[in-house]
Amino acid sequence: MRELISTVLSHRTTHADEELAYDRMLEAFGDWPGVLGAPVEELIHAIRTTRWPATQAPRIQEILRRIQAETGGKFDLDFLADWPTDRAMDWLTDMPGIGLKTASLVLLFNYHHPVLPVDAHVHRVAQRVGFLGPKVSVEKAHSVLLALLGPQLDAEGLFNFHKHNYWHGQQICFFLKPNCPRCPLKGFCSYYQEHYGAATPEALAATPTAWDAAAWGKLPH
Repeated sequence: MRELISTVLSHRTTHADEELAYDRMLEAFGDWPGVLGAPVEELIHAIRTTRWPATQAPRIQEILRRIQAETGGKFDLDFLADWPTDRAMDWLTDMPGIGLKTASLVLLFNYHHPVLPVDAHVHRVAQRVGFLGPKVSVEKAHSVLLALLGPQLDAEGLFNFHKHNYWHGQQICFFLKPNCPRCPLKGFCSYYQEHYGAATPEALAATPTAWDAAAWGKLPH
C-alpha cells in the first residue's frame, strides 16, 4: 500500500516532500479508513507539500475506495499475487493516477510478477545502448523491452535488470554529460560508438558480448 500511495504523492515532487506528505497524512487520519473518510479539504491540507495536493487527495481516496471494494473491506493489495499478470496490470492502471511504471513497480517488487518498470534512467540507458529507437517513449518502452527480455528473464531477472539499469543511469549514464569513458557497456553501446568511435580492445574484453542480465549484475559501478 505504501508504495502505491507514495507514488501518487511523488509526481513532480521531491522525495523529502513526498515522505513528509505521507507521514502527515497518516498522522492526521491514523490509518487507511481514516484517510478514506477524511473531508477532502483536510486531506489536501495534510499532503500540502506535494505539487498538486488538490488533484492527489481525491485520487488517493478513489484508489482506497476501489481497494476496499475489491477486498471486501481490507486495505491491502495481496490479492494481486494470485491474479494473472495481465489482469493485475489492467486493474491497477484503471485507477486514477496509476500508470504503467507504478503498476509495474508494485507488481514486480511486491508480488514477483514478470513485468519491467521503465523509469527515466532505464529508458535512457536502453535507448543509448540501442535497445530502443530514438522516438520510443517511456510508456511504449515497457512493452518493447518486456517483449525483448521477457522470454529469457523471469521476475528475478527483470528485477535485476531494472535495478542495475537504474543505478547505471544514476551513476554513469547521466542525462547530461554521461561518463562514457567509465561505462562498462561501451563495447556495444550505440551512443558511445557514435560519440567516441569504436571501443578499444581492452574495453571490448571487459564488456559482455550481449545484454545479459547475469553478466550485467557483475559489472563494476
